Amino acid sequence: MDGTERVLITADTVGGVWTYAMELARGLTAHGAEVALATMGAPLSRDQRKEANSIPKLSLYESTFKLEWMREPWDDVHRAGEWLLGIEEQFRPGIVHLNQYCFGALPFRAPVLVAGHSCVLSWWRSVHGADAPAEWDRYRKNVARSLRAASLVVAPTQAMLRGLGQHYGVLPRTAVIPNGRSISPVASAAKLPLLFAAGRLWDEAKNLAALEAIASELPWPVYVAGDAQHPDGRVRTCFGCRFLGVVPGKLVAWWLERASIFVSPARYEPFGLCALEAALAGCALVLGDIPSLREVWGENAVFVEPEDHRGLRHAVCTLIEKPELRLELARRARERALEFSARRMVDEYNRLYASLVRMPTNTVNARIA
Repeated sequence: MDGTERVLITADTVGGVWTYAMELARGLTAHGAEVALATMGAPLSRDQRKEANSIPKLSLYESTFKLEWMREPWDDVHRAGEWLLGIEEQFRPGIVHLNQYCFGALPFRAPVLVAGHSCVLSWWRSVHGADAPAEWDRYRKNVARSLRAASLVVAPTQAMLRGLGQHYGVLPRTAVIPNGRSISPVASAAKLPLLFAAGRLWDEAKNLAALEAIASELPWPVYVAGDAQHPDGRVRTCFGCRFLGVVPGKLVAWWLERASIFVSPARYEPFGLCALEAALAGCALVLGDIPSLREVWGENAVFVEPEDHRGLRHAVCTLIEKPELRLELARRARERALEFSARRMVDEYNRLYASLVRMPTNTVNARIA
């Protein structure tokens, strides 16, 4: 045994990190590891709890501590840190894998990997075109300290890793591991004349407002799945599209199998798991023209500037009017998506875990000196 037979993973329950954590935990336990999953942000939904409980060798630790990007989170962040140290004391993992930033400098016994899925400062720059205001200085300071203290920082794309370096300074040890999804069979359902989009409706980074702005001008209906309620209680109304609300993963998969085109005109998307799921389901992709999505999809999607509503309408209408082009793009997107398997992701994390366990003790302890 190399010390990676037990892994403590943190996850939040309000975004794509949950899907990522489930894929990772499922793959690690299939390799014989035991996983402690510590959740934060909100209570688990019934479907989330069912999914977690279906994974053998997974011990679930639930909390509702606020996440570091939420309003006035710092008392909760402090309590969550103490809670995580207690879980480590009880579970004795060989690796601590953090999917939140502000715990990287805690005095864990095990080597600490921090995975950067998104961050407020890079989100703000992408959405508002300016640096985040002074109210985020405490966040900036805490994230920078934790990233520098971690044994290793991982991001799903080079674009996201560059963003972390730009906003938080030089990081001592880094790696890029693309996210992955379990491979699904080619969609068996007949494709229908409809568009599908998914994401947090209240998140300006998802830019679903661009799709709403053109929906009435499109010959096909637009269906949107996602959460309209911000964690602080605000609710955003969806205009122009057929809004499905929050739907379980199986129902999202049902829609993706039937949608001909998946649209995500994102201003900010460090990787884009839903686009990956859409490509695996045989959808042609229309995506925001941002570095991370270009990095993931190359020439296998249609890219549109996020603020170019006319360009978005033209791109969608072109695919509607040219079925041969639409089918070719869907085929190419699926071929590209098959490269991002959950197995590949898990194997790469396992290799990194093993390298961290082999690090000299004084190297690991230097992060908390």
